[in-house]
Amino acid sequence: MAKESSQRRSPDLSQRPPHRVVVIVDENSNPFELSCAIEVFGLRRPELGRELYDFQLCSPQSRTVMRDGFFTLTDVADLDTAESADTLIVPNRPDTDVPRRPAVLNAVRRAHARGARLIGFCSGAFTIAEAGLLDGRRAACHWMWADSFRSRFPEVRLEPDVLFVDDGDILTASGSASALDLGLHVVRRDHGAEIANAVSRRLVFAAHRDGGQRQFVERPVPAVPDESLAPLLAWAQERIGAPLSVADLAAHAAVSPATLHRRFRAELGTTPLAWLTGERVALACRLIERGEERLDVVAARSGLGTAANLRARLRRETGLSPSAYRRRFGRGPAEAALPHPGTASR
Repeated sequence: MAKESSQRRSPDLSQRPPHRVVVIVDENSNPFELSCAIEVFGLRRPELGRELYDFQLCSPQSRTVMRDGFFTLTDVADLDTAESADTLIVPNRPDTDVPRRPAVLNAVRRAHARGARLIGFCSGAFTIAEAGLLDGRRAACHWMWADSFRSRFPEVRLEPDVLFVDDGDILTASGSASALDLGLHVVRRDHGAEIANAVSRRLVFAAHRDGGQRQFVERPVPAVPDESLAPLLAWAQERIGAPLSVADLAAHAAVSPATLHRRFRAELGTTPLAWLTGERVALACRLIERGEERLDVVAARSGLGTAANLRARLRRETGLSPSAYRRRFGRGPAEAALPHPGTASR
């Protein structure tokens, strides 16, 4: 009976129709963010045992010249394709002062009205705001355009120094590489931490950078490689289930806690405690997805300590209780063939 109950909680997700992601490409759109969308949502991933997304591009015209004339897209589906999107990724481009096409704005409005999820990468927040859908809501955009965005859309609650904002059915990323961060966040939200880790390994990209991290850091490339945090992070990830504290990290790095805090802020844009907590929650999610049902065991093995703390942290990070998370992401037949990752998520 227990086995049958587990199978009911973990349905064969390979039998569900894939979530449909549509990207609107408009004149002067940025190639990099388009490539991010294709990499995360558009590639086939046979190693996962199922298709995660049904992906398609569309455009308001038959020929679309990309940013600075780098190349031209032809034979792309027309804008009607957006009408069937479960998730619609809106156009972004560097000429933020040029109004978007009315046809594009109307397509975005219709998608939102029927319940589709909207995603804006970089200056895509301008498109969603211009459609009138961000008033009173949180959003992110590239720091270079923060002042311009505020002046044009004063009713939007812009968060100017974060990687991305998840505001439920509207998600915005600050720009460039944070499009990958937001894309992986969406995969994790849709399919769980295990699948997101598999996708991130395929991309050779960090599995999880919290959206609240800063857009840029003081020293993105350490002047002296030996001074980087990489060895310390690797050491900590191997022991993430142990009762590590910030003081333990500082002692291993042979620096004071205050110095360690400054280095984390400079190199990662976050704090040592926030990094530790994020790694532990990610490990707890993977343990639940792999079938561990005892919350005290999950809490102990992930370093979160108690079942109560696990519940609180998981709900804060995912919006779900452990039981709801298990029902949504628990491993079914398709997931059984997934490559088994190590403890480290980066």
